[in-house]
Amino acid sequence: QVQLVESGGGLVQTGGSLRLSCAASGIAFSSSIMAWYRQAPGKQREFVASIGTYGSTNYADSVKGRFTISRDNAKNTVYLKMNSLKTEDTADYYCTAQRGGFSYWGQGTQVTVSS
Repeated sequence: QVQLVESGGGLVQTGGSLRLSCAASGIAFSSSIMAWYRQAPGKQREFVASIGTYGSTNYADSVKGRFTISRDNAKNTVYLKMNSLKTEDTADYYCTAQRGGFSYWGQGTQVTVSS
């Protein structure tokens, strides 16, 4: 059974930083593409960042230069370091794992950025 458990969310002021973590189990982590998505209140879920099996990364334009995705295959964990946070970054953040044509999702962690 695949499990993705996000942590690290919370309340932060504008300009602050947070680091989200997603611990994976039940999946061949090192051969999985990992990604973060987010969903703000009243909005559709949107892509934030992804990291491939060899470490290649992609970012949404809205977070480029502020967010960094990374992975630690030894710990089966993917991270999202978020700097210079803005109120518009407020959302539930979800970790996903993609492998073999399947996608798995975590339960999400809430990030609130106050002005």
